[in-house]
Parts: sequence; C-alpha cells; structure tokens
Amino acid sequence: MTVRVLGIETSCDETAAGVVADGRLVLSNIVSSQASFHERFGGVVPEVAARKHVEMITLVLREALDSAKVGPGDLDAVAVSAWHGLFGALIMGVAAAKALALAYRVPLIGVHHVEGHMYANVIAEPDIDFPHVCLTASGGHTMIVYVRNHGDYQVLGETRDDAAGESFDKIAKFLGLGFPGGPLIDRLSKAGDSRAFAFPRPMIRDESLDFSFSGLKTAVTNTLKQYLAEGQQFSTADVAASVQEAIVEVLVKKAVFAARRRGVSTIAVTGGVAANTRLRHLIREVAEMEGFRVVIPPNALCTDNGAMIAAAGFHKLIRGKTSGLDLAPLASAPLSEGS
Repeated sequence: MTVRVLGIETSCDETAAGVVADGRLVLSNIVSSQASFHERFGGVVPEVAARKHVEMITLVLREALDSAKVGPGDLDAVAVSAWHGLFGALIMGVAAAKALALAYRVPLIGVHHVEGHMYANVIAEPDIDFPHVCLTASGGHTMIVYVRNHGDYQVLGETRDDAAGESFDKIAKFLGLGFPGGPLIDRLSKAGDSRAFAFPRPMIRDESLDFSFSGLKTAVTNTLKQYLAEGQQFSTADVAASVQEAIVEVLVKKAVFAARRRGVSTIAVTGGVAANTRLRHLIREVAEMEGFRVVIPPNALCTDNGAMIAAAGFHKLIRGKTSGLDLAPLASAPLSEGS
C-alpha cells in the first residue's frame, strides 16, 4: 500500500509544498521563492517573509496537490517544518498544516527543518548507508551530524557564529552583487582566480568539528577596504573565487575528518550551500581519494522545499511519531526536537 505524505515548508523565504510517496518518490515539489522581494534589503526581512507566505500558501498547496494528482482522500499525513527558522514564517506553515490535517482527518507531523534537509539525501539515495555523516549547510545553519539511523542523530559540530550561506550573502552584499549571495558568488567565481587572495580558513586546523565564518567575513571586508583606501584595483571575480575556496575548503575538510573519526563509509551533503558547484566538485574529489561514498541531492532538493519535509514526515509516521493540533513552532530548537 502506497503512503502519500504532503510536506509544507515555510521556515524562511520559500513557500513550498510537495507530495512524496513512501518517503522516496517525489510526486510534486512546488516552491515559490521570495528572493526578488528581499533583494532590495540585501537579506530576508522576517515580517515580509511571513506576509508573503500568507499570500502564497493556498496557491502553492493547490498546485502541489494538483501536480501530484492526489485529492484529500489520497493523503495519509501532513508534515510541516515546525522547528528551526523564522518564527513568523513557521507559524504560517504550521497553521496551514493543522487546517489540512483536521479537514482531511489525517495525522499531523512536525519536522525539524534541518532534519528535513537531511531527508533530501534519502530521496536522492533511498539505499543510503546507516550510519553516515551529514554536512548540512545553508544561510541559517552549518552543522555536521552523525546519523545513526532514521530519527537517531548526534550533532558533532555546528557554527559558532555566521553560517556558511550567511557568509556568502554578507560578502556578496559588500561586493554589491545582490541577494541571495551564494549562487551569485558561485557563478562569478568561475571567471576568477581562487588563489588571488589568501583569505583565512577559520578553524580548519582545529580538531573541533565546529565552524566559525565571521572572521572570514571581517578579513574580506578589511582587505577590500584597504585596497580601496590605497586606490588599488581588484577583480571582483577573484574575490568571489577566493572567498568561495576558503569556505568550501573548511566545509570539506571538517566533513571528511568527521567521517574518518566516526569510521563511516558515506558522507552526505545537503542544504542550500550543497548546490555550490565548487563544494560538490571538491568533496567528491577528496572523498574519492579517501575512499568515501558521497551523496548529494539534486539542486532542487538542496534548497528549502516541501518534498524533503514530506520524506522526513513519512519516516516519522511509520515510527509513530505524530503531533497533536497543539503543535507549536519554535524558531530555535535542537535537532533532536520531535525526532
């Protein structure tokens, strides 16, 4: 019997919904991005994000169900990103999920946003090995997780300040590139020299699996301010390539170190930063030399989406981990929340 779960994701600035069958077959994955609304501010404005979710959620849900060719009677559960994100944005998704679960008389399942990202890997590779190490990096978080099994996680390291994606965004804003910064720096770096600037690799030699990118951001801005003060010219493409290389090298080294330390054979990479072309290339290159298997979802599953929430919801459903209508969103919660 096929189990179909509707997933809703509104933790930041994407209004997203998707239907997944049996935790692995994506029947629909609809995403409405707000990037153009936030670009003028150089970052996501929480109040604007929440209002846009109100405007788009009904349309996105209808398209997700229509594209999947499922009706209310075909759904077995409604899953929603409930923990970790912008509070006002989370409220919108949770409210919609409660209404649908009540109307369709199906279980409601709260999902931690980061757990959702991790299940993008399960969609991409249903036979993914357990245990494995997962590097999950985006604008809101950067962490390395030891994934023992479904719902059994241990955070090995996380960012102490700026997340990797946040650093891309802030540096891109300083360079006048626009928002979101990660994809813009990725594209521009292809025309640049990654060795042009010797930017620091924060904590790369530290045996801790934590991250810290605020110092890199400061180093970049101070270097460029000095260039400008002295009337020196610099290539923006070279800066982009050098920044990208610094961030990616730290991510890759710590992910591989974690896998080696834990004795696993598989490294998974997910989150919005996992769409970065240099990260995808370098981690595969290093992992191949070290003998690790690498799992990275397609780009559509790296950024925030409803399908990943639906997949996580399916695996919680079969473990009996459902939520009540008193499900309360939390802006910050440990990964173990509700797992």
